[in-house]
Amino acid sequence: MRNAIRRALTKTVRIKKRQAEMPPNEKLVYGMYFTIAALIGLIILEVAHMAFLGSWNSEIFAAITALIGTITGIFISQRT
Repeated sequence: MRNAIRRALTKTVRIKKRQAEMPPNEKLVYGMYFTIAALIGLIILEVAHMAFLGSWNSEIFAAITALIGTITGIFISQRT
């Protein structure tokens, strides 16, 4: 998974008719790891909440939605 995130965040730029790759900052890569781990944890928490209490928790869903927006925004901004 580490290389997949790093490859997805690597920029390719043209410099004098040549292509050069710019690797992402290590802080960004580690931030993505943390964000994805938090997203997985919140999804598990939401499923457990539905399984044991039988109801939907809108606050957990709002946090999941915010993390998905953050991940999407990082990928879109890094590619341009």
